[in-house]
Amino acid sequence: MVTLETPRLILRRWREADVVPMTAVNADHEVMRWIGDGSLRDEQQTRDGIQASEREWESQGFGLFAVEIRSTGELAGFTGLSVPHFLPEVLPAVEIGWRLGRSHWGQGLATEAAAAAVRFGFEERGLERIVSITQVGNDASERIMTKLGMRRVRETVDPSCGRRVRVFEVSSGRYLNAPGQDT
Repeated sequence: MVTLETPRLILRRWREADVVPMTAVNADHEVMRWIGDGSLRDEQQTRDGIQASEREWESQGFGLFAVEIRSTGELAGFTGLSVPHFLPEVLPAVEIGWRLGRSHWGQGLATEAAAAAVRFGFEERGLERIVSITQVGNDASERIMTKLGMRRVRETVDPSCGRRVRVFEVSSGRYLNAPGQDT
């Protein structure tokens, strides 16, 4: 099982005990505002999402990591890699994504976690390119993408919800050779 560690975080596979705290994250209107059509997710939907990620780990060799705060053991949310089937026009592609509970915003944790997952994708899974997709107006996610060295490559509409999205990408060469990426 893959586990990644950063100075403040542990990125690991999912446990049964993660369902309830992740459901709380998925039940927050502010957290879900920029996800799909903004709908909240209940415990069963959260469980289904975790199970889908675990299946992706088995079939693709990557997936979403549960993000745990090292100092407390608290589940902050997730980050990781997935295939963005909801946006067929970018396929084939692997996307870096994240979702943290509101109490963990504004501390650089999403960037720290996403950077570790991107490095894993390039170094351990041999990916050549990683994309990230965000709804227009989600400036916080765009800032994270920029910190990851990603560049905006297109704007389009998410057919699953009709909202405008921006697609960013970074190549392995650009990411691994960027200053400050040698951690």
